[in-house]
Amino acid sequence: MANRRKKGRSVDGIFLLDKPLQLSSNHALQRVKRAFGAAKAGHTGSLDPLATGMLPICLGEATKFSQYMLDADKTYRTTAKLGIRTGSGDVDSEIVSERPVPELDRETVEAALNSFLGDTLQVPSMYSALKKDGQPLYKLARQGIEVERKARPIHIYDIALLDIRDDELDIELTCSKGTYVRNLVDDLGELLGCGAHVITLRRLSVRGFNEAAMMTLEELQAMAADVEPEQVFERLDALLQPAWEAVKELPKVELNDLAASYLKQGQPVFVPNVTAEGKVVLFNKDADTANEFVGIGEIMDDGRIAPSRLVSTE
Repeated sequence: MANRRKKGRSVDGIFLLDKPLQLSSNHALQRVKRAFGAAKAGHTGSLDPLATGMLPICLGEATKFSQYMLDADKTYRTTAKLGIRTGSGDVDSEIVSERPVPELDRETVEAALNSFLGDTLQVPSMYSALKKDGQPLYKLARQGIEVERKARPIHIYDIALLDIRDDELDIELTCSKGTYVRNLVDDLGELLGCGAHVITLRRLSVRGFNEAAMMTLEELQAMAADVEPEQVFERLDALLQPAWEAVKELPKVELNDLAASYLKQGQPVFVPNVTAEGKVVLFNKDADTANEFVGIGEIMDDGRIAPSRLVSTE
């Protein structure tokens, strides 16, 4: 049987999308993929339609390393509405309860926020994308079905009160993977004795990617609109972060050309003076392109580096 031709072109890198309101992460992914004419693309953790902000889109070989960004720490900014508790913890579901909002000063709210710092356990919302028997929880929730969810460990590194406006609070936090801001705001409302829900949610960063590097879909389309057709992809490709940015927090190991060649053939290699343990990010210092990204390796018990996840050379 003849091989099926791949649709789209080979392009590798990470595009930092500023996802708009009321667009699903998958629809946003497909629009970026089409703009770049890419054969392969994937995102690194969904943002709800309610949420805006940073959604890294991995193209081509960068998709091999997207898991490292799924597991990354993230920073969010949210506005909490006090006095109203909803089923989903945001504006997209029914009101569960309404209570008067007490007079709150900054000291009281900050004390409540600080109680979330550090390691804690959080029960995922029924309106999350987690799955039960293959079904996303939010689909079950919309059918009125509730299932038991296990509490999961999370870590809040930093949380700050930015502003108080009558019955609204602006909050910014940096947290570990798996943290549901809606749950945190719901818990905060209970601590303050009046209930609360999220009315805006924006992701500012993922694994230290700069917020200033984000681009909206409209800006992306505009970049492609005012150049000659044959220059479009050249201009768009210049917007991409390199694939190795997804694993930049791993220890770096430089290989010579021979060691890189053996690794690409699936053979472990010994590299002198490597003191790292576990996973490492590999570069070929002798390549035509200075410090060519090779992929990820793993330090073996005997000190050799074995290939773990490599960039395709095809």
